[in-house]
Amino acid sequence: MTPFPRRVPCGTSDGMSDSPKNVDTPAIRFADRVNRIAPSPTVAISSLALDLRAAGRDVIGLATGEPDFPTPPHVCDAAMRAIRDGHTRYTQVDGIPELKAAIIRKFERENGITFTPENISVGTGGKQVLFNALMATVQEGDEVVIPAPYWVSFAGIVEVAGGTPVYVTSGFADGLKMTADSLAAAITPRTRWVIINSPSNPTGMGYSAAELRALADVIRPHEQVMVISDDLYEHLTYDGFAFHTLAALAPDMAGRILTLNGVSKSYCMTGWRIGFAAAPAPLVRAMAKLQSQSTSCPNSIAQHAAIAALDGPTDFIADNNAAFARRRGRVLAALNAMEGISCPAPDGAFYVFADISGLIGKKRPDGKVIETDSDFAAALLEQGDVAVVPGVAFGLSPAFRISFATADDALDTALDRIASVVASLV
Repeated sequence: MTPFPRRVPCGTSDGMSDSPKNVDTPAIRFADRVNRIAPSPTVAISSLALDLRAAGRDVIGLATGEPDFPTPPHVCDAAMRAIRDGHTRYTQVDGIPELKAAIIRKFERENGITFTPENISVGTGGKQVLFNALMATVQEGDEVVIPAPYWVSFAGIVEVAGGTPVYVTSGFADGLKMTADSLAAAITPRTRWVIINSPSNPTGMGYSAAELRALADVIRPHEQVMVISDDLYEHLTYDGFAFHTLAALAPDMAGRILTLNGVSKSYCMTGWRIGFAAAPAPLVRAMAKLQSQSTSCPNSIAQHAAIAALDGPTDFIADNNAAFARRRGRVLAALNAMEGISCPAPDGAFYVFADISGLIGKKRPDGKVIETDSDFAAALLEQGDVAVVPGVAFGLSPAFRISFATADDALDTALDRIASVVASLV
């Protein structure tokens, strides 16, 4: 069985590195930046599940954060219209003016914040926008504060840029959220960025307006520190959770905030690869310079589709959220009924992050001991044909993440299989 990926501190090896090795090709010399990072654990596990499925295993993948709903018809229609109208050529490097205008309208309408086209950057997905921002500003010796549990690419991109991730770990007793006091303790003169992700991937936990203001109060005196506000799950919330974005709550810090968003999650457009950000104009120009030497412009057709998404009807979001909320309830009920598992209710996104400290030390029927959350994830895959991501990938163990953005029948089957594996542990 392929081992589950584990994060390895920068510059070290645990004997399981997936970095390329010069075995048969001594002429190839790999750059240090390749060895500083591990492959994305979520992508690796999803790929493993696909490989096993292709080999005939009935594997249910709960690792990928991707809505199972189709892209709305009016968005697809806009893409086909763009093709017919000949919008199939290169565009401006960081987004066509029409899309930037739609993004500006979105921020004004939904978040109450005002930008100009010079503040808007459009990339090939939110990940590229984040990559551009960090590569443009982070260098060796710089630190980036990342609340843990964290989305896996936050740390990876910081390391590629030569910076040092500084993790602020919040456990289940802390509500899985960074506090103002813990943030204050993490900031040093070398801190370049603080990343805030609300609602969060992997936990689904969101920050209230009061909590965000408290974090802003900590950051404000440190004039060298900027903030990435990752709002990608803005529209996916439950139980009346009120979403807020930092730029609206701390307008005096507008020159230090990058607000990251996109159409992938809320608009069911993961494969269209359109992400965007609002940021200070000098930073946007630097990001465009980097993008001009990498991908150049985002997909021209997808840009026109994104305009339709941002400006068009959004009633489907509420319908999708109702389905997500129903699945969330079923997952929480099932997991919390399993001995040794405790799972808090997320405020948003489509993930649950479960505490499995009660399973550590138990044995599988084959005698193998569950010593880590990776061991538990391996047991689920080997015994139950269910793929999940262990908490170690996100910086907090012992735990695991489930994405409930999958069809109801597959989700129910997966939960039954997980319950069977847990019940088999002694």
